Amino acid sequence: MKDRQIARVVLAVLFAVLLATPFLIKRITASHAAERAKEGESAALARHGFYLQEVSHAAGIDFVHQSPKLDPKLAPIMPEVASMGASVSIVDFDRDGWPDLYVTNSAIGSKNHLYRNLHDGTFKDVAEEMGVADVNKEGTGVSTGAVWGDYDNDGYEDLFLIKWGKPELFHNDHGHGFTPVSEQAGLPKWVNANTAVWFDYDGDGLLDLFLGGYYNEDIDLWHLKTTRIMPDSFEYAKNGGRKYLFHNLGNGRFEEISEQVGINSRRWALAAAAADLRGTGHPDLFIANDYGVSELYFNDGKKFHEVGDQTGVGFAPKSGMNAAFGDILNQGKYSIYVSNISEDGILIQGNNLWVPEQGTSGDGIKYQNLARAFGVELGGWSFGAQFGDLNNDGNLDLFLTNGYISLDRNRSYWYDFSKVAGGNSTIIGDAKSWPAFNGRSLSGYQNKKVWLNDGEGKFVDVAQAVGVTDTHDGRAVAMADLWNRGVLDVVVANQNGPLLVYKNTVVPENQWIEFDLEGTESNRSAIGAQVTMFWNGQEQVQYVSGGSGFAAQNGRRLHFGLGKNPKIEKAVIRWPSGKIQTLDKPAAGQIYKVKEPA
Repeated sequence: MKDRQIARVVLAVLFAVLLATPFLIKRITASHAAERAKEGESAALARHGFYLQEVSHAAGIDFVHQSPKLDPKLAPIMPEVASMGASVSIVDFDRDGWPDLYVTNSAIGSKNHLYRNLHDGTFKDVAEEMGVADVNKEGTGVSTGAVWGDYDNDGYEDLFLIKWGKPELFHNDHGHGFTPVSEQAGLPKWVNANTAVWFDYDGDGLLDLFLGGYYNEDIDLWHLKTTRIMPDSFEYAKNGGRKYLFHNLGNGRFEEISEQVGINSRRWALAAAAADLRGTGHPDLFIANDYGVSELYFNDGKKFHEVGDQTGVGFAPKSGMNAAFGDILNQGKYSIYVSNISEDGILIQGNNLWVPEQGTSGDGIKYQNLARAFGVELGGWSFGAQFGDLNNDGNLDLFLTNGYISLDRNRSYWYDFSKVAGGNSTIIGDAKSWPAFNGRSLSGYQNKKVWLNDGEGKFVDVAQAVGVTDTHDGRAVAMADLWNRGVLDVVVANQNGPLLVYKNTVVPENQWIEFDLEGTESNRSAIGAQVTMFWNGQEQVQYVSGGSGFAAQNGRRLHFGLGKNPKIEKAVIRWPSGKIQTLDKPAAGQIYKVKEPA
C-alpha cells in the first residue's frame, strides 16, 4: 500500500514536471534572449555609439498595415499593383511639445491611426475621436501617405491625406479634432498619388502644396474600364499621373497652377522633397520617378525650370522611390539620396547619392553619383530612406527600408518580371499581359540597412549589430526625438506588416542640440527654414521639411549631433522670409524654441 502511494506521488511529480517543462523552457529561452539582447546592446554602444530597440508593443502600438484589394481583373498581379500604401508621418498635432505619429492603412474600410504621445513612453490611438480614422471609405479610395503643414497659420498643423482616390485636407481645430475642408479648398476629385510636399514656393508666408500622381488620375483602380493601366516603358514611361501645384490663396482655398509655373510632367512620381539647394532663398523641387529619370526643378520664386539634364541628376532612367536631402560631408550643402532596385545576379540599378561637385554652386551646381564610392549603392529593392545623426557623433547617417513582395521564400517571380520588362510597350502597358504571381516572392525578406557615416565619405552597414533585424516589406521611415531625450528614434511602416518603433540609446559622451522653430512673417510651421550649426571648425546645415523620403515626414524639430566635447560657435537660422538670425554659442543638450523675429 505504501509503495503504491509512493508510486502515485512520483507519477504526480513527473506529470507536473512534464506540464511545467514547456513553460520552464520558454522562460529560460526568454531569459537567454534578453541576455543576448543586452549583450548586443552593450557591444553596439561600445563599437558604434548607439543601439535601436524595437518597442512598438511596449509603447502601446500594435498596428498592422493592410493592402488594398483592387479590381478583380488585377487579381493575377494583385501583390504588385497593391504593393504601396504603408506610410508614417510625425507631428505634434496638439502642440504639447511631444511628437505624435500618424500611420495610414490601405484597404477599403480599414482605419488610419493617430497615436498621441502620452509622455511616459507610450502612445494612445486617438484617430477616431479626432475624426481622421475612417478615411478609407468605399468610393473614396484609400490612403497612401500623409503630410502635415499649418496652411492657415493658426499655430496648429493641418493634415493632407494622400490617396489613390479622393485627396483630402483636414483642418486642425486647435488640437481638439479635425474638420474636412477638401471641397472649399478646391482639391481635385480623384488623384492616384503616392507623394506630396508642403512648401512655400513663392515666399508669401503661406504654405503651398505639391502633389505627384502615379497612376493616371482617370483610372479608378477598383472599377477598371481597361487593363491598360501600366507604364508604357520600364525606362522612359510618361503615361503616369499628372503633377499638381496648389497655390495657397490665404482664405482656405488653393489654386492649381502647375502648368503655369512650368511643372507639366507625366512621369510616375513616387517621392518628392523640396529645399533651397542653391542658396537662392527659394525652395527647389526634386521628384524621384518610377520607370524613368528623376526630375529637379529650380525655383526662381515665380516659375520652375527643369534642370535634371544640366545638373546630372536626370542622367539615367531607374526606379526612383525615395527623395531625401542631407549635408553628409558637413560642408553646408545638401546631397540627394534616391533609392532604386538591386538584386544580385539579376538587376543592379543601384541607389543614387547625388553629391554636389566641388567648385559648383548656385544655378551652375552639378551633381555626381557617389553612392558606390560612399558604400550606399546596394540596398536590395529599396524604398524609404532618411538622413539623421543616429549616434550623435556629428555626422548624418542613413536608414534604408527595403523588401518588395515577401510570399513563398522558395519561389521567385523575377524570371517572369524580367520577361515583361524586356517586352514592348504593348506588353508592358497591359496588366493582362503580366504573368500571375501565384504566391511567388519578388525581392522579399530583405535585411534593412543602417549606414553609419564616418564623416570622411564612407558609410558602413551596422543594421544587424544595432538591433535592426526585421525582414518585413519596408516602405516608409521617419525620424524624430520621440521622447525628448536628445536622440533620434526611428519609425518604420511596413506593407502588410507591423509598424515598428525603434527607441534609440546613445552613448552619453556624444552631445546634441535641437531647434524647434516657429515662423511669424514666414509660414508658422517654419517649413523651408534652414539652420546651420558651426562647431569644432565645421558646419552642418539642416532644413525644416514638409515631407521627404518615401511616403513619410520626419519630426518638425531639427536635431544635431555634436560629438564629444563640442566647442559651439553659433547657429545661423535663415527663415523662409529671408531673415537671418544668429544664436551665439548656444549650449549643447538643450531644445531651443525659436520664434522668428518680428
